[in-house]
Amino acid sequence: MASDRRRAPSEPFIEDAHRFPDDGQKKRRPPSPDSDARRRKTQQRRRRNSVFQYIAILFMTAFVLLLFTFMMEKRQSQQQIDDLKQSNSAAQTLQGLLDENAALMEQIAQVEKQARDLADQLAAARAETSSAQQQTQAEEKAVQAMHWFWQINEASVRGKTKLCRELITSLEEAKLQDYLPKENITGTDRFSPYDRYMEIRGKVIK
Repeated sequence: MASDRRRAPSEPFIEDAHRFPDDGQKKRRPPSPDSDARRRKTQQRRRRNSVFQYIAILFMTAFVLLLFTFMMEKRQSQQQIDDLKQSNSAAQTLQGLLDENAALMEQIAQVEKQARDLADQLAAARAETSSAQQQTQAEEKAVQAMHWFWQINEASVRGKTKLCRELITSLEEAKLQDYLPKENITGTDRFSPYDRYMEIRGKVIK
């Protein structure tokens, strides 16, 4: 056996290959199942972490967008509420003005009616006053005419023709002959003052 282990001088000394394998053999050595499992677990863990981070980013982005949308909707809703309040206030103000206008129109109508009533009452009072004045004037002129009549009648009875003619002329110049009563106011069968006057006048004035 010792002779078998001896080598020729020209042969290089080589260790046993099974005891000292070369680098090529080391590199060609297949990986162990444990290292592959650990590598796969590490890769899966990294992938899960990446997925979780991606989902978290998406969730945060969606949350921000929802919050922004909510704030915008709230602001728009508040603006609409303010507009409605302003519109309601304006409508109430307009309705109040319309009610006040209607009340004023009704008051104006009542005042106009009262003014017309007062105008009618004033016109009636003026008419009554004018009629009373005319009646008073007619009564006064009738009294004056009767005063002239009694003088004319007395002058005629006494035969004072000239005086009777002068009295008749004065009466007619004053335009009082038409105010002599045309009814018999004495209650007898004699002529009325107007008829008696015309009789005397027919005798005196030719």
